Amino acid sequence: METTHRVFVGDSRDLAAIDDASVELVVTSPPYPMIEMWDELFTALDPAIGDALESGDGRAAFDAMHAQLDRVWAELERVLVDGGIACINVGDATRTVDGSFRVYPNHARVLEAFESRGFDPLPDVLWRKPANSAAKFMGSGMIPPNAYVTLEHEYVLLFRKGGESRGFEPGADRRYEAAYFWEERNRWFSDVWTEVQGELQALGGGNGGEDLRDRSAAYPLEIPYRLICMYSAYGDTVLDPFWGTGTTTLAAMCAGRHSLGSELEEPFVELFDDRVPDIPALSRSVGRTRLERHREFVSSRREAGKGFEYEADYYDTPVVTKMERGIRLREVEAIEALEAADGDEYGYRADHVPLSRE
Repeated sequence: METTHRVFVGDSRDLAAIDDASVELVVTSPPYPMIEMWDELFTALDPAIGDALESGDGRAAFDAMHAQLDRVWAELERVLVDGGIACINVGDATRTVDGSFRVYPNHARVLEAFESRGFDPLPDVLWRKPANSAAKFMGSGMIPPNAYVTLEHEYVLLFRKGGESRGFEPGADRRYEAAYFWEERNRWFSDVWTEVQGELQALGGGNGGEDLRDRSAAYPLEIPYRLICMYSAYGDTVLDPFWGTGTTTLAAMCAGRHSLGSELEEPFVELFDDRVPDIPALSRSVGRTRLERHREFVSSRREAGKGFEYEADYYDTPVVTKMERGIRLREVEAIEALEAADGDEYGYRADHVPLSRE
């Protein structure tokens, strides 16, 4: 099986290089409005944002930042197929502007933007990120009432384009081989994820790596990998319009899906090339970890006196349900860079093989 992965250097408010209705899944984490590290970026997109912040008008800045994101959401509506899913990882912001402290509810504003475009909101996920600091509050210490709850979670907002789910031909191998294990379903489809830890993306040195690290807000690989496994099948294409360090593309490669990305800053894409040689080993590790976790589940279930009715077709392990029997994980055997169609596009081809039994 072969997958292709393309990254366009440019503004994600205009995804003209991507055809209408050509993407089955979007997995992304945009810059969060009213988080200070993104002020410069948003101001470059609309100088009025900088003016609003300087004058102390936080609400105007918040609305203007989201107006820029709205232009990306409009592009997602165009490129997604009917029934396609958009997964948006976003956190709220707390900030003091003109002496007034408040929360800026980014998740609510994104929810409103997608629903106004006809997307159906689906049950979302709270990703709980443990705080790095021992302090669990902001404000005046132990004396009420002027302390504030510390935000330790982000949202994974889920939307479906159109009123109906995607259809597949009966018994489609590409769907049944992409099944997940029963215990994965129970963990992944919980509305609170507590075991996924936030982490800084390892960007390395050279090629401006230190500067890029300061500007990176990458989420852990497991988040896009889970979402890709949950909401797409083999042969599907995953888009990340805020590509950043390429975590979504990396997850798509490990999951055996095609991917597209859009990134404003070319150094991020150039640095991704340094990671390409390690991708086959990473994808193999991801698949092996899933199998090992499943075998641990099998052992604990048997210790609890519970049995299994089915055997997996491709692996020496029992499974709980009939739908799991056809699971066939993929690993990247080889990957190569493709010649770019123009100077603003990077491409990769990954050759996948079924993950072996051992």
